[in-house]
Amino acid sequence: MRDPHDVIIRPIVTEASMNAMAEKKYTFVVDKKSNKTEIKNAVEKIFGVKVAKVNTMNMKGKKKRMGIHVGKRPDWKKAIVTLTEESKTIEFFEGI
Repeated sequence: MRDPHDVIIRPIVTEASMNAMAEKKYTFVVDKKSNKTEIKNAVEKIFGVKVAKVNTMNMKGKKKRMGIHVGKRPDWKKAIVTLTEESKTIEFFEGI
């Protein structure tokens, strides 16, 4: 079994994700090879909460230029985790 800290890379802190926290939805950058079950188990183990559902999406990296040189940012995976009604909130996001 994989370490939960290898599945959850970092939280996404944007205005839209902060507004979704009122509905107990939290957004994370996760490992590209992880599936919904691994993400659910990792969030429950790290934060001690109960997860209702997980939505995932593969995000394509943007093309960037620096003069004549063209490059591309890496592709990544985003997960939106919805907690159950009786679950406590994730305190990690409270101070932000």
